[in-house]
Amino acid sequence: MNEWIDELCDITAAGERVVLVTVAGSRGSSPREVGAKMIVTSNSTVGTIGGGQLEYQCTRIAADLLDAEEQATLRRFPLGASMGQCCGGVVDILFEPISNGLPGWLQVIRGLHGQREPAAIVTAIDAAAQKFVVTADSQFGSDSENLSAVVLESTRAVLADCNSACRVDDWFVEPVVASNFNIAVFGAGHVGSAVVASLSSLDCNIRWIDSRRNIFRNTPSNVRAIESGAPALEVAAMPPGSCYVVMTHSHAIDFEICDRILRRGDAAYCGLIGSVSKRRRFEKRYREQGMPQVVLENLVCPIGVDGISGKKPAEIAVSAAAELLQAYERTALRGGTAYPDNVLPIRQ
Repeated sequence: MNEWIDELCDITAAGERVVLVTVAGSRGSSPREVGAKMIVTSNSTVGTIGGGQLEYQCTRIAADLLDAEEQATLRRFPLGASMGQCCGGVVDILFEPISNGLPGWLQVIRGLHGQREPAAIVTAIDAAAQKFVVTADSQFGSDSENLSAVVLESTRAVLADCNSACRVDDWFVEPVVASNFNIAVFGAGHVGSAVVASLSSLDCNIRWIDSRRNIFRNTPSNVRAIESGAPALEVAAMPPGSCYVVMTHSHAIDFEICDRILRRGDAAYCGLIGSVSKRRRFEKRYREQGMPQVVLENLVCPIGVDGISGKKPAEIAVSAAAELLQAYERTALRGGTAYPDNVLPIRQ
């Protein structure tokens, strides 16, 4: 996730010294992926690079670097018995002190990310304070023209393929790309609120829709709350391959929303809260309107992973979020949508 961008902007803009700690490489088992970050200040840490002894030692090192000059330092940590962790792999950790306010590269990446323009942060891991931002057709940094053609080409290849962070010679390349995990949650009641609270901690974009006035309160930064008198029309606003969770206060509204999702034919997940009897009633009506069984099979109702039977909103939310994440990852592995060949006309 890219929440660290806003966090680091706020902290450095306030003039506070920080050390940005990044997993810059790994071999074998490791607690976090390459690119995972932690921000260390004089009195707090934000984010995690995996916990345990690795994070403890890195936090201590970062604290000692808070008063250092702005020079990146790369250190290697074997995760064996000497570290007290059983992962058994090796990780490279990049420590970057920031002491002179909001850096230019961070302003650039925040602006590009806010506009959902893919970009990559390119960091020299063997020299002081060399950091650039590269997009498909531009590069930013006081001396970015000195970036070699090989590094630029490799960085743009990583961006084009949506690859994860990696090393390119003596440079560390980190793509910063908006998530393509798009979710629409219909309904802002107790369960809907719990579902959004659970999902919003994931690297995703959520559109939260309800027809009732003044139903929304505080929403996380990756959630867009929408009051709509015709919530079913919001289905058309979602990109292909989206996930949908339908749990409004009205069975009639639920029915219309699911009808439009199923007729789109490109959902990664269409989940409807309710019982087996509710599903049967909906299926019967859909069949009467000519919807094929192969399409109806993509309606998930009841929702939630097997083995969790609790009915409390938080319990339903955890179960539903797990099922939705499974569906998204299956679709991502296939590189497509759930059922792209079964598109039906939308009923007017």
